[in-house]
Amino acid sequence: MKPYFMRQTIKSTLLAALLASSFMVNAAQETLDKVVAVVDNSIILESELDRAIVAAKQQLTQRNQSIPPDNLLRSEVLRQVILKRAQLERVKRLGVTIDEASLNAAVAEIAKQEGASSLADFQAKLDARTPGNYAALRRQISDDLSVNRLRQQQVSSRIKVSDQDIDNFLNSPQGKSSLNSEVHVAHLRVALPENASATQIQAAENVANKLRTDLQASNDVDAVVKRNQSASYPVEGADMGWRNTEEMPDELVAKVNALDLNQVTLPIRAADGFHVLKLLERRGSEARTIVQQFKVRHILLRPSEVLSPSDAEQQINQLYKRAGTENFADLASTFSSDPGSASNGGDLGWVSPGMMVPQFEEVMRKTPVGQISKPFQTQYGWHILKVEDTRQQDVTEQTRRSKARQVLAERQFEQELDNWMREVRAESFVEIKDGTPVN
Repeated sequence: MKPYFMRQTIKSTLLAALLASSFMVNAAQETLDKVVAVVDNSIILESELDRAIVAAKQQLTQRNQSIPPDNLLRSEVLRQVILKRAQLERVKRLGVTIDEASLNAAVAEIAKQEGASSLADFQAKLDARTPGNYAALRRQISDDLSVNRLRQQQVSSRIKVSDQDIDNFLNSPQGKSSLNSEVHVAHLRVALPENASATQIQAAENVANKLRTDLQASNDVDAVVKRNQSASYPVEGADMGWRNTEEMPDELVAKVNALDLNQVTLPIRAADGFHVLKLLERRGSEARTIVQQFKVRHILLRPSEVLSPSDAEQQINQLYKRAGTENFADLASTFSSDPGSASNGGDLGWVSPGMMVPQFEEVMRKTPVGQISKPFQTQYGWHILKVEDTRQQDVTEQTRRSKARQVLAERQFEQELDNWMREVRAESFVEIKDGTPVN
């Protein structure tokens, strides 16, 4: 296996493997052992690297992929562990936090997959194996969620899609095709048991990847299903005919809109299994889009290296009290951390459904016209908002442009993520203690 392909394989599996391995790790039993690397203000121990290597081998075996020589595998796994540790160090510096509700939801999802009836039952099962397992797992999941949130914040801010980019896309043959609101798709699904284990999930994903390969070469859905049918992982498939994209889940619409004709999506994980879709045709529709819009101003306090999360919360509470007697726009211009709106007094203009993160939209909908919301937190920091007006609006053209922006941004995200991760690694202090070569 060439080093490049090895790197891509381990990059896609290592985080999941590390998460799985945390079930068997008892943090309370950690002992001081050999330091293999220093990353900023933290260290990586030999025992930690050994567990990561074992987990990576397990993942490669489950995917029926060859395992590289030990020296190459150790080098690549250490590179990935260092990169994740560098991101966690940045999480600490920037004060990125995960609220308890989000953490509990993520742990509950794993508990469900493991057949536990509740978090308490899940904790009892884990700690019965080795005391401290449940706490170690929660820390691991919290770390993963924090890293993902940091990536989303920082990578999204790097993606630049100009109005000219959107105009060019809308005027291109691909743009005119991809934003038409009806699509003809072939749809395959690999079913998963209700409480699937990590091993079962991986095996089902392997089947989904085989379906994708077959579907790339054929439009005969029935034949593809028949070739890949399995008693353990039932495969379902159908030519779905023409479907209005407004009736499809947003995450599937985004994936299909990014396809050229006859392209196939990567396996899409959902609660009921893995889905694979092939775009066969597109066509237009004259349907109009009418939505309720909200005219909104907001103040954002984003935690940073100079503003801790607790200080941000304290300051937003103080601004909320002042907003009752002072001009909201003046406060936003002076204190808001949102560069896009602060200079306009926090004015976000007319906001349509789906433009903001769910927490922001929920508060916006519940806030009466002329009123100021209580402070609330999103992945971007602490906010207060003021709803100045509402209206019913035909947003057909805006919707087309928003969809175009989403398609173009999705195309940029993976490249910008790779660029950002390289920068994180380059800007981190890293010292290898055991001589392992790391690229």
